[in-house]
Amino acid sequence: MKSIEIVGFQRANLGRTESQAIRAEGNVPCVLYGGESQVHFYAPAILFRDLVYTPNVYEVSLNIEGTVYRAILQETQFHPVSETLLHADFLLVQDGKDVKVSVPVRLVGTAPGVQKGGKLVTRVRKLRVKGPIENIPEYIDVDVSALDLGKSVRVGQIAVSDITLLEDASNPVASIEIPRALRGTVSAK
Repeated sequence: MKSIEIVGFQRANLGRTESQAIRAEGNVPCVLYGGESQVHFYAPAILFRDLVYTPNVYEVSLNIEGTVYRAILQETQFHPVSETLLHADFLLVQDGKDVKVSVPVRLVGTAPGVQKGGKLVTRVRKLRVKGPIENIPEYIDVDVSALDLGKSVRVGQIAVSDITLLEDASNPVASIEIPRALRGTVSAK
């Protein structure tokens, strides 16, 4: 799993007006959960660009006024109109405890259905997984080399080690759609 560092500063006051003042200065109010107590802090919004606007999963090294925490980004809140980052929640990573994260899916192989004229459609871009932080992969490979026209790969067919998939086993991850021009010829066979 990739790692990224965010430098933050403790928040002296909590509340709406304080949060609005923090945002006006170009910072994002944040909370770190999972320890003995919650840590309220803020960080410059520019530091979140590589963390939020990417499909990758990162382990975050939070440096809050000299104290370093290992964490993962749990949740973000955006403004409904301007889509600026309003708030970020982090979860403290502790050794021996499992974490739940969404890991991106990477399709591997060439599907015979695509070579016959079908269209490969990705149904799910990320899968929720649970496991120790050391075992969380950067992405989950899904082999599509056995997909023919009209077939799909489901979550239950994906083999992962040392982590647990939290998605329903019957959910499709990728499928081959039959184009309209081929529908009559494929069903006749």
